[in-house]
Amino acid sequence: MTERIVSAIGNRYLDILAHPSGRLLGKREAYAVNFENVFEAAAANGKVMEINSQPSRLDLNDELILRAKNFGLKFCISTDSHAIPDLASMRYGLGQARRSWLKKGDVVNTYPYSRLKEVFKKIKH
Repeated sequence: MTERIVSAIGNRYLDILAHPSGRLLGKREAYAVNFENVFEAAAANGKVMEINSQPSRLDLNDELILRAKNFGLKFCISTDSHAIPDLASMRYGLGQARRSWLKKGDVVNTYPYSRLKEVFKKIKH
């Protein structure tokens, strides 16, 4: 699975790696992945890692977020909303980010539009 994810990270059309561990709490364990390799590839390709706020996912977990941050990666906190009430799940993703000691500058969806455009312009297209 590591090779598949690293290959996807190398794709010029991928900007944000969503559902990085693939876990579904109480239903499916995380993928058997070497996250050091994934984070290294993401950093080398300037990719952003998703923090999924859905209570059934909470993916990445706080430990993996901290490890990814050590590679200099940036994050996007998403609600993975399928309906308007799902937007309220953002607080869970924020909790994951706080437990991982992320700062405002680590989370791209806190950036003003001009800076966000620059982040995605730098991603290898």
